[in-house]
Amino acid sequence: MSIESDLRKDGIEVLKKLDTLKVNSIAKNVSIKLCETFPNYNLNQNELFIKLSRLNMYIAKMPEGMSEANYFYKNCSIYFNEHIDDDDLEEFAIHECIHYIQEIKDKRNYLIRMGLCDYTEFKIYGLGLNEAAVQLMSSKVLGIPKEYVKYFNISFETTSPSYYPLECCLVNQLAYIVGEDILFESTINSNNTFKEELIKLTNYKTYMEIQNSIDKILLMEEEIIQINNKIIQIDDRTKKVDSMTKKITSLKKAITSTFIKTQDLIITSYFDKAFYNITDLEKVENYRRKLYDFKNYLGSIEGYTFFNDYYVNKMIDLEDKYNLLENGINNNNNDNLYLEKKKKSKIMIIIKHIRSIFSKHQIQLLNEQREHD
Repeated sequence: MSIESDLRKDGIEVLKKLDTLKVNSIAKNVSIKLCETFPNYNLNQNELFIKLSRLNMYIAKMPEGMSEANYFYKNCSIYFNEHIDDDDLEEFAIHECIHYIQEIKDKRNYLIRMGLCDYTEFKIYGLGLNEAAVQLMSSKVLGIPKEYVKYFNISFETTSPSYYPLECCLVNQLAYIVGEDILFESTINSNNTFKEELIKLTNYKTYMEIQNSIDKILLMEEEIIQINNKIIQIDDRTKKVDSMTKKITSLKKAITSTFIKTQDLIITSYFDKAFYNITDLEKVENYRRKLYDFKNYLGSIEGYTFFNDYYVNKMIDLEDKYNLLENGINNNNNDNLYLEKKKKSKIMIIIKHIRSIFSKHQIQLLNEQREHD
């Protein structure tokens, strides 16, 4: 299949090619910003500029709901929506330039990997995971501030309110657990460091479930866009339109359900395992703080109580864990008794305070908690 056929299949109609001066300007500014934002990821500004300046860039007509810019690996080209102002092209180029940096091809020029995404003969794995990670990187380069948004009845805070917001929310949770630097380095250099670290902190099955769920959310969102575009082309309301509308409603519910299930899996898989790895009193406090701060990364729907319930139960378990560790220390190291009692008093006050606030029968929505934090 020719490049033109592939573009037509995606609904892309080329209008004009950007001149060399404009391409070089975008390449220069993007390479500078990437290297300044991510100084520790083995990026060389001059080499990066040369690489990016080789890209072809076009202005094109694109279908409604499609991304404002798209990188096409078969001809190393970026296509910008005709509605983008000339001054804004660079902003939209960042995400696509990262894709270009990521790509790994075989000797036949077939794409085999792009960041966290693996391309096999029969299926693509990790597409949603990679798109979200790249978008989080782009938002960081652009310095986009966090804002509260609501999609499919899910409320959350994000630096990517317009592009892959749900996927970014989940991947941001993973970044909090594993470390943002590990996520971003693995994303731009297309290695397995992030995958291996997340598997280490959870397990392989969990990693695959999370990856597949994020891919599923992305595919369902794309299906909604495709159905909406078909509905727009139908003049009269028919039974077919009603059926398509019902399908969209069903997809929206499935997206919400998949998101919440994936979020809960991230919470339990990581914090359950981390709990059993607590071996001293310092780790008790570190665990408590990390679990408490996870609330800032959550997506919440009306009536969502899972995290609060989980938090309260873990604080109770943590108190028992603390007592066991404290008794062991008293028996084996009397010299540290005074210090340990000071630590104990601090964490016990916190735990008692939390237990007095939270009740399984009286749980507030997480958004209300965040507003008062």
